[in-house]
Amino acid sequence: MAPVFQALWLALWIACASATGALAQTTPSSDVALAAEDYTAFRNFAAEVEGALEQDRATSLLEAMRTELATWRAQFVEAQTENAARIDNVRDQLDVLGPPPEEGETESEDIADRREALNTQLNTLRAPVIAAEQANTQADGLISEIDQVIRERQAEALFSSGASPLDPSNWATASRAVIRTTERMGAEVTSALGNRTRLTEVASKTPEILFYLALALILLLRGRFWMEQLANRFIARGYGLASFVISLGQMLLPILGLVALSRALLATDLVGLRGYILVDALPVIGVFVFVARWLGNRMFPKVDDGNGLAQMSPDDRTMGRRVFSWIGGVLCVPYLISSFGSFEGWSDATLAVLQFPVILGLSVLFFLFARLLRGQIVSDGDESDEAPRLKGRVWSLLATALTFAAIAGPVLAAIGYMAAAVALVYPTAYSLGLMAMLWIAQQVVGGIYTLVTRKPSDALIPILIGFGLVILSLPLFALIWGARLADLTELWTQFRQGFQFGETRISPTNFLTFAIVFVVGYTLTRLFQGTLKTNVLPKTQIDKGGQNAITSGVGYVGIFLAALIAITTAGIDLSGLAIVAGALSVGIGFGLQNIVSNFVSGIILLIERPISEGDWIEVGGQMGYVRDISVRSTRIETFDRTDVIVPNADLVSGTVTNYTRGNTVGRVIVPVGVAYGTDTKKVEKILMDIVTSHPMVLLNPAPAVVFQGFGADSMDFEIRGILRDVNWVLSVKSEMNHTIAQRFAEEGIEIPFAQRDVWLRNPETLNPQGDT
Repeated sequence: MAPVFQALWLALWIACASATGALAQTTPSSDVALAAEDYTAFRNFAAEVEGALEQDRATSLLEAMRTELATWRAQFVEAQTENAARIDNVRDQLDVLGPPPEEGETESEDIADRREALNTQLNTLRAPVIAAEQANTQADGLISEIDQVIRERQAEALFSSGASPLDPSNWATASRAVIRTTERMGAEVTSALGNRTRLTEVASKTPEILFYLALALILLLRGRFWMEQLANRFIARGYGLASFVISLGQMLLPILGLVALSRALLATDLVGLRGYILVDALPVIGVFVFVARWLGNRMFPKVDDGNGLAQMSPDDRTMGRRVFSWIGGVLCVPYLISSFGSFEGWSDATLAVLQFPVILGLSVLFFLFARLLRGQIVSDGDESDEAPRLKGRVWSLLATALTFAAIAGPVLAAIGYMAAAVALVYPTAYSLGLMAMLWIAQQVVGGIYTLVTRKPSDALIPILIGFGLVILSLPLFALIWGARLADLTELWTQFRQGFQFGETRISPTNFLTFAIVFVVGYTLTRLFQGTLKTNVLPKTQIDKGGQNAITSGVGYVGIFLAALIAITTAGIDLSGLAIVAGALSVGIGFGLQNIVSNFVSGIILLIERPISEGDWIEVGGQMGYVRDISVRSTRIETFDRTDVIVPNADLVSGTVTNYTRGNTVGRVIVPVGVAYGTDTKKVEKILMDIVTSHPMVLLNPAPAVVFQGFGADSMDFEIRGILRDVNWVLSVKSEMNHTIAQRFAEEGIEIPFAQRDVWLRNPETLNPQGDT
């Protein structure tokens, strides 16, 4: 049962350590210096630890020594920061003096004296740091030795063979132990009842006892019923999240009732020592029973409201609730066995016999739950969605794990490996409960997200929060499965210290500082961009393309400065990564040369601005309007409303036709053909009247009508004019063609079309029979 309470303690410990640990790293204590007496005391203690390891002392003693070593190590880590600023200052002064002279070379006497003084000062400043580093290394080594010894002992205990619960000789021993404990408990109660002094004291506490008993009866008999009715009312009104909060009372009120009952019984002082163990365990039993029952009701609700684990039949949901409730009830027994066994000093054989029925009971429940999951997998098998298939794979894996534990646990216990069976079956049950809690937490997060944003609960943010909850639960799973709390604290310590990359150490504090400063800088950059785009630049004479270029340039510079300031603020020294970065840049240059080329081209486009957003351009056979210019590519919207993504390198190195660069003035050409025999001067005059009367055509430069030549079927003319806005060229062409058709019809001018005369050389071949 210890892993469960360790898990609860760890959750609080992580919350405190994450805050205090970061503070300790960012604001080192002003009193980090360790005196010589401290190092002497540590060396003496280290000698005691080494002696304890050589003598193979008890695990509890080694754990206590490890805790003290961890305290020493934390002090040594802090002491390594002593004189850090002054050491850096002295090193900078030595760098200014330059490298020491080579053999056979000399330097001025003043510089040599100054170099010697600085080196002496540096060695003096570095002495306590070196001492702290050496002591830290020794403490770290001793901690590793202790951890290795304890792990070896745990593995040896786990795989050691003991008494088999199937041995009939052990049944009598276990029976006698239980009967003897029961008799002693009864004798203690009988003795207390025969003591008049105690009865007098009980009589004086009657009001207190009656109060606790009445409270216990009300909470145990009516508490769950009241909470269930209240939750159902909120569900009927559509307040699902409120009903969840109220449903917590279905387990909290009965547990409080058991606490009140325990207080009432203990207040009588008539239960005796062994009765005290049983009465004191009542709240813990309530936690197992009512929490398991609450989990079952949340995962398998009586009414299928869509919030359960899956769409199940009423019988399957009833079975799910019962399985969870039974698991909670069965898990109470090991707790009582452990409590009485420790007090009575029961033998391993007795414990094995008593725990074997518990393992069998949990194994049967695992089988039932695995069958329930597999039945749901079959019912979901026809769905073609990926989500149900993924859910089915997870349930299949969970059902397989439960089946394995249900088979392996009793087998191991039967052949005498009771420790291995206990280490397999009990953590499986606890893990099942913890997974149920995670699933319910995910449902609550989704409900809160839907309530706040009015969006579906399967959005990205609730999923990411659920993933974070799973990550945070990993230490709890580790404790459940037998990990020592010291192992997790060691991992946490190493995580806080960060990792070494060359001569650069990056810790979570550095990363957090970098992230915060960068996010702040990025946010300020975006706010400044928005201000420029909406308030400042529109009031200037800069065209829209120039405004976009300035806004984009400010964004790139701001992000670069934010990253640079974040790196500097976090204290990350990238000089040690220079060689590695240089080597990587060569490979990256070859692999990403096209991307880099497009990036540089994008910057050139923003600076030179040969094209701007809104321009009508033609590039690579694609014609349309420029809608967006990014760092890597440019988006063009064609006239049929499709988007074409053009790499920026094509715009810089290729041929680009910009129809609206600088202004929107452009030429329109309208070809016209008339029949042979038509008065060409008359046609020219009509066409000139049409083009000069159109409002979109500029009179300066003057439009023109050109007689192009004699075609195969017509005499060809062209109307040429300069438009005020070339974007209307198609509309102008259409309007001119309508006017031309109307005027030609009024003037009797024919617009020819192609005609062909077909001559047959031998027509008689078409009718070989001579028919007419």
